[in-house]
Amino acid sequence: MAASVVLAAFLGLGALALDDAYRDSAENAMQTQLMGQVYALLGAADTDSQGRMRLPQSLPDPRFSNPASGLYAQVGGEKGSYHWHSPSAVGRQLPMPNGIPPGQPQFRYLPSSEPLYLLSYALLWEDDSGAELAYLFVVAENAAPLQARVAAFRKSILIWLGGAALILLLVQGAVLRWGLKPLRQVAADLRMIEIGERGRLEGDYPRELRRLTDGINSMIRHSAASRDRYRNSLGDLAHSLKTPLAVLQGAAEGEDTALLREAVSEQVARMNDIVQYQLKSAAAAGRGAGLAQATALRPILDRLIKTLQKVYQDKAIQCRCEVTAGTLFPGESGDLMECLGNILENAFKYARNRVIVSLDRDANGGETAAICLCVADDGPGIPASVRERVLRRGERGDQQLPGQGIGLSVASEIVRLYGGELEIGESDWGGAVIRLRMPGQPLEH
Repeated sequence: MAASVVLAAFLGLGALALDDAYRDSAENAMQTQLMGQVYALLGAADTDSQGRMRLPQSLPDPRFSNPASGLYAQVGGEKGSYHWHSPSAVGRQLPMPNGIPPGQPQFRYLPSSEPLYLLSYALLWEDDSGAELAYLFVVAENAAPLQARVAAFRKSILIWLGGAALILLLVQGAVLRWGLKPLRQVAADLRMIEIGERGRLEGDYPRELRRLTDGINSMIRHSAASRDRYRNSLGDLAHSLKTPLAVLQGAAEGEDTALLREAVSEQVARMNDIVQYQLKSAAAAGRGAGLAQATALRPILDRLIKTLQKVYQDKAIQCRCEVTAGTLFPGESGDLMECLGNILENAFKYARNRVIVSLDRDANGGETAAICLCVADDGPGIPASVRERVLRRGERGDQQLPGQGIGLSVASEIVRLYGGELEIGESDWGGAVIRLRMPGQPLEH
């Protein structure tokens, strides 16, 4: 509607401008024509015995001789003592304005029963005695023919520009409808997602909408992944609480009160830790790399490394962090803390004495990545046969060290929520290397 109003207003203003220009041109032509009649009268003028100007009754233009012909002339001068009018002006008195400077024509429109265009022209005439006599020429022509031409031109403008405006509005409407069709398609596809007939936007959308549709698909994936995370977290919580509850039940069936108090104190603390861990695991945001808020990576790594070195101080792990201070993680700080915490804890747990955290810019054959973080250790490593299994929930590659078997799976799920991937490989010292790849463009500040 706005585009149609603008187009109609533009064409309307154009029509008004053309009409005004044509009318001005016609009136200028009329003024020039009347000035030519004044010159013709001056050319036909004669003098009397004293050298004063006198106009004849017979004039060059025959319309001056025909009454009510539409062309009239009137001359006055010699301080009112001389008055002349053409035969066509019999019974008609043309206005004789005063104070017109000599040699400067005055043109105006006179509305009346017979509308007229008037040209008044004053001049000075020198008689035989050398005296200057003032004369005023007034020439008038019927305005009806000119107004008829202007009306015909205006009608032609209305027909042609009106038709052009109608055609342009129809074409513009068709173009806008075609141009906005992808938006209607997106709306229809979203409606199908709402009623459950589709799981994501899958149309062939134009380039201008792909960022929007990709963002919507990312949010849909995140919503589905979040539901899965909460469902899995509830299952993990129930599974993890089975053992503490069984210990409490066994202690309650016994008669040793001291053992019961010790079991309650120990298992309640353990269950509290399990609940806090699962709540934190379920709360991972994971909005997707395209929509995520960037988080500085180095401060979180330094904090985790410092904490783990205290926890595993008896192993004297030498940890070197090669991540630059300007590197950003395309995600929430809580998700980053949870993901890297699980990965680094596994590295410290199984390393002999060395852990290295670094960035690999050229990983995966040069594919663009916002970040490719590598955590390598010199521990026993993870055999290729069990690497896929340890990324599943509750699966562990080593049953000797304590743990719940969900650390790497939680980290892998968080990475997948952001559209990335977590891979397990072999480090240069024979241990494990965890590679965390995030899609997009490199992020630095």
